[in-house]
Amino acid sequence: MDHHHAHAHRVDLVVYPGFKALEAVGPMSVFDYANVHLRQHGRPDGYAVRVVAARRGAVPSDTLMALDATHTLAELEEEGSAGCTVVLVGSRNIEQVLAASPELVDWAARVAPHVPRMIALCSGSFFLAAAGLLDGRRAATHWSVAAALQQRYPRIAVDADAIYVRDGHLWTSAGVTAGIDLALAVVEEDFGHALALEVARDLVMYLKRPGGQSQFSVPLATQTTGHRGVQAVQQWVLAHLAEPLSLAQMAAQAAMSERHFRRVFQQETGQSPSAFVEAARLEGAKQLLETQGGLPLKTVAARVGLGSEQALRHLFVRRLGITPQAYRERFGGQARKDRP
Repeated sequence: MDHHHAHAHRVDLVVYPGFKALEAVGPMSVFDYANVHLRQHGRPDGYAVRVVAARRGAVPSDTLMALDATHTLAELEEEGSAGCTVVLVGSRNIEQVLAASPELVDWAARVAPHVPRMIALCSGSFFLAAAGLLDGRRAATHWSVAAALQQRYPRIAVDADAIYVRDGHLWTSAGVTAGIDLALAVVEEDFGHALALEVARDLVMYLKRPGGQSQFSVPLATQTTGHRGVQAVQQWVLAHLAEPLSLAQMAAQAAMSERHFRRVFQQETGQSPSAFVEAARLEGAKQLLETQGGLPLKTVAARVGLGSEQALRHLFVRRLGITPQAYRERFGGQARKDRP
């Protein structure tokens, strides 16, 4: 981050015909939401995102959507990229794209050494690989092309399982929605954990990541600590939400004294054990309301360890500003349509 300038950090999103639309729009949304939250905190915008391509104008994606490139690769190179982040988007047909646009590889090779943060999403890692930038480094890519990347570029340590990998100033990610995870990590690096979490909550709520929000919301907090003991307790909490979950129980799980456990937990996660439990209960309740339209609110409350429907209502109003009933009406995918 260039702190000498009051203006926002530039993010240049590099696209070409056939780029993956979701991969471009996901990170773009993350940076946009980050700006919204910074403004809410009375701070200036953190990011200025631009769309860059070989030539200006509409660039067709792999879907019906096109993006309007306002700047060219040549311009970006001329004006220098000393204070910016460059994001290279992936494609479904990376082989064809590489064959059709060798100039993108050459461009990446010239620009990368001068960029503080060079990011390749999904199969976009092939551009960096072809430019020789990933030799001797760890990298991620889309699972479907991980073997091909490793085979063609044996000097790269391809991590086929990683959501994203950061090696020095080069960042690479797995497919499609993993670009969102990577962009959140960028926001966290630039503006801290709390802001990144605010953005993540927004995106979970509005983008509705498939496959159970749990992997993305409260467990987002569990991923931010490398402390095995704390992580184990967090996982245990998520598995035992219906229970009272006292500080004594959690400390016993971690084999620590209560005082020491509370201090370590706070230090590792930035929140108290009780705040984490409350967030986990809220998250569990949100998930039940989203997926089980017919469950009585009393049952939802019991399943996430909130003593009563009133306690559930109180938590929702305090934390989300809406009642559980209103939340279900807004976000319940399988809300029953047969009510009179």
